Amino acid sequence: MPIVKTVSRAVSQLLQSSGCGCGISIVPVRCIGVSPRQVASDASFHSVSFSESDHPRVLITGGLGQLGVGLAKLLRKRFGKNNVILSDIRKPADNVFYSGPFIYADILDYKNLREIVVNNRITWLFHYSALLSAVGEANVPLARAVNITGLHNVLDIAAEHNLRLFVPSTIGAFGPTSPRDPTPDLCIQRPRTIYGVSKVHAELMGEYYHYRYGLDFRCLRYPGIISADSQPGGGTTDYAVQIFHDAIKTGKFQCNLKPDTRLPMMYIDDCLKATLEVMEAPAEALSMRTYNISAMSFTPEELAQEVQKHVPELEVTYNVDKVRQAIADSWPMNFDDRNARRDWGWKHDYDLPELVTTMFSFLGSDSRIAQAN
Repeated sequence: MPIVKTVSRAVSQLLQSSGCGCGISIVPVRCIGVSPRQVASDASFHSVSFSESDHPRVLITGGLGQLGVGLAKLLRKRFGKNNVILSDIRKPADNVFYSGPFIYADILDYKNLREIVVNNRITWLFHYSALLSAVGEANVPLARAVNITGLHNVLDIAAEHNLRLFVPSTIGAFGPTSPRDPTPDLCIQRPRTIYGVSKVHAELMGEYYHYRYGLDFRCLRYPGIISADSQPGGGTTDYAVQIFHDAIKTGKFQCNLKPDTRLPMMYIDDCLKATLEVMEAPAEALSMRTYNISAMSFTPEELAQEVQKHVPELEVTYNVDKVRQAIADSWPMNFDDRNARRDWGWKHDYDLPELVTTMFSFLGSDSRIAQAN
């Protein structure tokens, strides 16, 4: 640090040349490192403390995925448009870009991410950047970098700057030796996908940082999430979104899972509501850092039957993808979410009939049915 040494030497010479004869010592300059293990306990950061009544300053990473845009919309209604920053490495659509603050953020670029947190005085961070199950299996090195190295960057920055951090987990965090019906919060996990392994890693690292550094880490294990706002993104449960698009566009749907494959599912509004509720829950109400949440559980055949009530002419066939089927067969069939319901009052709003009706109301099934008629 040549500049610091030069300044220190110049000040020392100036004081020694004064005529007061006072014995004045020079206080050495300390550098604060980027790791929470290097931050001095008495370090003073130029930041603003937020009380419970103040709105948080929110950053969402991986914000252009299935959940980020919807979460930003919900949080902006709650905390104000300019208090919620959406980020990604992709260029947003016009409607997303003009709906509120958006910035480029690469979670693998530690320095850039840290600058974003500091410059925007972030207090809450929702970390959605990840490669999903099937996509991750197709590119394990990239999944390892994004899902694990990116997480480490986020954990260190959150701990250093005293953020409240939310990292989603998944049904994919369980494996074939886990109890499947139902799957409790605490049990053997041992997943067999890089996506699942990285999510177990996230759960454990977040809990470790909570006990080691006092990080306010909160995590929910999401079931399969169904929404009308985004296209399927390569996940094993994405068939439950694709069926609605295909029913409307072509009237034909080919499912890549067996018709009797039962998995827990949830409509996106319930998912976002649960995410906000667990983030707003008092710390003393949380008996654990990671919770299961659930709403419904169904098979492709059961979903198809419900969809056909709205589009009777829908043709459904099955062409099983071995990779996706193996993944699904290792996942829970039902989630036990009693702890979430007890600790912070979790309660879902959508069951299967409400889910299907809502999806078609958003996607406009009436237009296709009218054309068919």
